[in-house]
Amino acid sequence: MKWHVHQLKKFQHKPLILDEVVDLSELKKRNHEIRDILSVHVTGKVDVSNDRATFHLHLTGTLVLPCSRTLVDVKLPFDITTTEHFLLQPALYEGDEDFHEPEGEVIDLLPVIEENILLEIPMQIFAENPDKEESAPQSGKDWQVISELDNQEKVDPRLAGLAKYFDKK
Repeated sequence: MKWHVHQLKKFQHKPLILDEVVDLSELKKRNHEIRDILSVHVTGKVDVSNDRATFHLHLTGTLVLPCSRTLVDVKLPFDITTTEHFLLQPALYEGDEDFHEPEGEVIDLLPVIEENILLEIPMQIFAENPDKEESAPQSGKDWQVISELDNQEKVDPRLAGLAKYFDKK
């Protein structure tokens, strides 16, 4: 999703319509928590004027992230609507608005799309119904997970005599 500035200026009097499916598998290298990202559908339009290109984008797709509790895969669908502005003549513009500048004479939209997707990742995500087979291991070398129920059922042998005290009633 790259355009040369001169290519975009051809669309000054008519909008450029976007409808593409992009592969952002490189995003897994930028964020180690992303286990997979399914293809991202990018739709929208581009309005071009003499000094700027405005991209009205709608991004949809699915991220696969680890559950914060059990580490099982959780699919997180995203649906992002954003407007991004690129300056076609950055040297002529003075202002405090948030604009992107082209790299040389080329506008690359993929880094902007990646940033918007990374901002959608929640701090924690939980699986709805984690399967025991897919969840994190419950034991290993010299360790095991002990639940509260397991702890309550076992009576300390030193206190076994006290447990019989309540049975006499």
